[in-house]
Amino acid sequence: MTGTDFTQGWVNGWIITIILINLLGCLWLLWWTRKRPDDPIKDGESLGHSFDGIEELNNPLPHWWLNLFYFTIAFAFIYLTLYPGWGDAKGIFGWTSAGQWETEVKRAENKYDVYFQEYAAIPVDELAKSTEAIKTGQRLFANNCAICHGSDARGNLGYPNLTDADWLYGGSPDKIVETITNGRGGMMPPMGTALGEDGVRDVATYILSFTDRKGSGNAAAGKAKFDTLCVACHGVDAKGNQMLGAPNLTDAVWLYGGSEKIITDTINGGRHGKMPAFKDTLSPEKIHVLSSYIFSLSN
Repeated sequence: MTGTDFTQGWVNGWIITIILINLLGCLWLLWWTRKRPDDPIKDGESLGHSFDGIEELNNPLPHWWLNLFYFTIAFAFIYLTLYPGWGDAKGIFGWTSAGQWETEVKRAENKYDVYFQEYAAIPVDELAKSTEAIKTGQRLFANNCAICHGSDARGNLGYPNLTDADWLYGGSPDKIVETITNGRGGMMPPMGTALGEDGVRDVATYILSFTDRKGSGNAAAGKAKFDTLCVACHGVDAKGNQMLGAPNLTDAVWLYGGSEKIITDTINGGRHGKMPAFKDTLSPEKIHVLSSYIFSLSN
């Protein structure tokens, strides 16, 4: 980051003014409190202040200590000139925190890439048996995936659980690598207009019947509508289609919840899910190791 990420216009002037007031104020204070020849109180004499048997004497600071204060003020001026310190000035060295971070990342990549390349030569399902590789994949997961899927990878509302055997797009090593690399864009179209209020309730009741539950609609009427509008994605048996990312509706695994109200809301308004692609964030070797960790969670 640079100064311009946080400051602009008149703010820069205020920052510079405050810095100068502080540095020059410290310099003036040192000069004002120095030992002066016309001081009426001589060295070692009492200043008239005492407390608890301790009396303050007129003993000036040692010269080396006073010079050290002057040095720190001079150092501050030099430092703020070399590095970004005067408002949005970039500094003579042109240093930025973002540039420093990129340098450290490159240094780390040069150091650790050799290990990832060794891991990349091992198939994902075999690599999932390596304790060291799994530890590395777990750290990659924590840094890149835990914010959505949770630190335990059990997901959250709208984010799939990666520790079970239920996969929207498939849980084979190749499919996991493909998902992490290119991301996924799932969409359940809104069917409220096509079905109407009663139709939405009927289809929701039919879906609930897959797990032996009852709804407030007519399951038989819902089946007829399901066979017309929903089978293209979810299949005739309602077990979904991994080519499309359409979920299996016959089990007890629900991405957004499986109550009648939530199912009704899903049918009526649709759902839109987005899994970001990591091909521009992680190298293929790192994706390979991360995939082995995710594969190990459900195998």
